[in-house]
Amino acid sequence: MATRSSASPAFATSAMRKAFWRILPLIMVAYLFAYMDRVNVSFAATQMNADLKFDATIYGLGGGLFFLGYALFEIPSNLLLVRFGARKWIARIMITWGLLSAAMMFVHTPGQFYALRFLLGVAEAGFYPGVIYYFSSWFPPCHRGRAVSRFYVASPLASVVMGGVSSWLLGLDGLAHLRGWQWLFVAQGLPNVLIGLVVLRFLPDAPATATWLTPPEKDWILGELAREQAGMAPPSHHNALAAFRNPRVLLTGTIGFLLIGAITTFILSAPMILTGATGLDLKHVGYLVTAGGIVGAATMLIAGDHADKHGDRWLNAFWFAVVMAVAFAVIDLSTTPLVVAIAYLAFAGSCFAIPMLTSSGWASLLSISELAVGAAAINTMSQIGAFVTPFAWGVARDATGTFHAGLALLFVMCLPLAVLLLVLRRQVRGGVVSRAVAA
Repeated sequence: MATRSSASPAFATSAMRKAFWRILPLIMVAYLFAYMDRVNVSFAATQMNADLKFDATIYGLGGGLFFLGYALFEIPSNLLLVRFGARKWIARIMITWGLLSAAMMFVHTPGQFYALRFLLGVAEAGFYPGVIYYFSSWFPPCHRGRAVSRFYVASPLASVVMGGVSSWLLGLDGLAHLRGWQWLFVAQGLPNVLIGLVVLRFLPDAPATATWLTPPEKDWILGELAREQAGMAPPSHHNALAAFRNPRVLLTGTIGFLLIGAITTFILSAPMILTGATGLDLKHVGYLVTAGGIVGAATMLIAGDHADKHGDRWLNAFWFAVVMAVAFAVIDLSTTPLVVAIAYLAFAGSCFAIPMLTSSGWASLLSISELAVGAAAINTMSQIGAFVTPFAWGVARDATGTFHAGLALLFVMCLPLAVLLLVLRRQVRGGVVSRAVAA
């Protein structure tokens, strides 16, 4: 379990307070719009699929192709981030994905849908693992859980925003001869370009280049990070192939494959599932999604603080995985709208907390020289899950005419996920990855 250094608590407090306020709000806003552009197609689909005559297989494949593009370019993107610096590369990511997200308004054919979703994934590739790598150069372990939770809270907050404004944007149908789903894409895509320019101007690359830190504050941050690295075994190799041979990367990536595959697949179809299961119209489903975002944000912040204080993030992730499995089962089997709504809120409370808990632990599994490529490799495996599972979901939906088979699949995926989280916890607590072995 990480403990706070006894050295100069005044420097520690001031350094972390400045870093939290100067870095996290900007990164959080960036990720909020990134997450919206990733899954706003779930709201657009309620109109778009009917307009363009997309069946569930076409929609599932297009929805998943984003994550294939993301997966294929994760490692190259993270290597370029290390080369050019976080400020320039994150700004580049945001500007290109904002333009491509807005361009979704021009989709008319399945081929165009597939191409733009794939290119959107390519554009955003490296953002999340890049931020995790970036945080590893700013926040010592005893602050990292809170830092990642404050950044990742943008995911549930994106649900709050989408639930609140997406039905209104869809209601602009006919304005300027555009359909409502076209307004949704352009209104939620173009702000990223502006945010990217703000990142380029204000995000510092590292503590050494931050003009708002005093020399003692910089020294404290660098000293704490060096102390963390001293407790890890140095890797023999840290290239892409070595990352995929690393048992820690493979285990964590398998967890990500199951986790992100299940979460993403459900979120991409959540408005359609909830409309059918609760009898609510799209406006009130939007309110339910907003409530889920609030529950998810609160749960994540509490879980992040608890992880920093008590250190056992893996056991917490296990229990959240159990809750998520139960939520899928209830949504699949219940015919009572209120019960389905409560199960959805339980899903929302757990689905955002688990990725936050696991990814905030990556830096404790991998040395800093492994982390850029290792984090990208883990996220590559995760995004492959987010490509494969929505496609399988869509095929099952078209074959059976219901979402029952797909929901059963998501429940089954949660079972090995929970087991593997306990396996990883056992390895971490057994010191498999935490201490260097004397030569």
